Amino acid sequence: MANLPLVPLTHGEGVRAIAFDGAGAVDLDTFCRQVRAVAAMLPPGRHAINLCEDRYRFLVAFCAAAVRGQTTLLPPSRAPAVIDQVREQYPDSHCIGDDALALAPPDCFHLPQPLPELDGAPLQIDTNAVVAIGFTSGSTGQPRPYAKTWASFRTSTAQNLAALDGLLNAAGVTHAVATVPPQHMYGMEMSVLLPLLGTVAVHSSRPLFPADVARALHDAPTPPLLVTTPVHLRALVAEGIALPPLAGIVSATAPLPAELARAAEERFGCQVREVFGSTETCVIARRRTARETAWTPLPGVRLAPQPDGTAVHAAHLAEPVVLADLVEVDPIDGRFELRGRNADMLEIAGKRASLGDLTRKLLAVPGVVDGVVFQLDDADAMGVRRIAALVVAPGLDEAAIVSALRQQIDPVFLPRPLRRVAALPRNETGKLPRDALNALLHD
Repeated sequence: MANLPLVPLTHGEGVRAIAFDGAGAVDLDTFCRQVRAVAAMLPPGRHAINLCEDRYRFLVAFCAAAVRGQTTLLPPSRAPAVIDQVREQYPDSHCIGDDALALAPPDCFHLPQPLPELDGAPLQIDTNAVVAIGFTSGSTGQPRPYAKTWASFRTSTAQNLAALDGLLNAAGVTHAVATVPPQHMYGMEMSVLLPLLGTVAVHSSRPLFPADVARALHDAPTPPLLVTTPVHLRALVAEGIALPPLAGIVSATAPLPAELARAAEERFGCQVREVFGSTETCVIARRRTARETAWTPLPGVRLAPQPDGTAVHAAHLAEPVVLADLVEVDPIDGRFELRGRNADMLEIAGKRASLGDLTRKLLAVPGVVDGVVFQLDDADAMGVRRIAALVVAPGLDEAAIVSALRQQIDPVFLPRPLRRVAALPRNETGKLPRDALNALLHD
């Protein structure tokens, strides 16, 4: 039997930091000893669902599972019903949790406190092993699984390091603080794979509120990189909270408004770099949103528009992946601009519009704090699928919002119904699962 193509699980010297918090840093040697010990303790099975709240413990559990030859499942949510659904799809799975996990399945394996350590040979795994299966967020329908091999992760992480060139510390370790969960593919790429395969140390927490983000950033011994989302970034700018000097800010999971990017650059004195990707493709492009509208593909990535979306060709993809996004590609330099999503395009009474543009116009109404425009699943008596909206606007009534929209959009695209709500049902990364929108609309 041929030898398996084994490759290292981590990058760098054993003394370099891989994680940190207010108490100090964890070096790579200590991390590897803890991974060996936890790997020896894991329950048997082909799949593991990593529910750890603490990011460092997620790192340990993810690598321990990989060393044992187990694939980590990354559900779109850690809600008990979603976990149960995934376990029905993968009956040979077990859950891994930590002390911070509020709702743990009854048979969940809890990482010991403190983490044990075990000496041994350098950590290596099969480069072709499927180490993770990510699930889409469900914002456009039912979540779908996408398998990721260690080889594809190694290649895509090299591309991400290139995308962050200029924001990373070229002479030493870059300290990163992430507001996104490691279970999300963006969080996996930027707060798990970068520390494993780049010279990056990640904060063990996942701060949510501006004051918590500021505290975590102050724990970094060097200017840190903030990995976040437009929702969190807007809160940081609005609160006016003081942050330490930053190496840069990275944003993803939802479109970043140019005005917010400019406000953040001015407020925090650093570059805001937006990255574009998906669970299916991982990150494939970047841009400085405050100054440019076009996206620059990462090295080895090429986009090919087609009638039903865009085919993504990349070195880390076994075959082209077709996204629903519609793009316009510059034939000379390959940069591209988004023109909406195939599923977002509307045609009613011979007129065309996009849900993304309608949502932007809704958010531009003075007094609107948050909102979304979406199309209902069922058609009316005329065979037309109506457009609805959910809006967070404490100082406005629904009639005033509709009146303001009437000045901006064609009457056929006015949302009916439009409902004012206390908050939108955003998930951990700020996305809006379609089933949650429908449930709130009909509540």
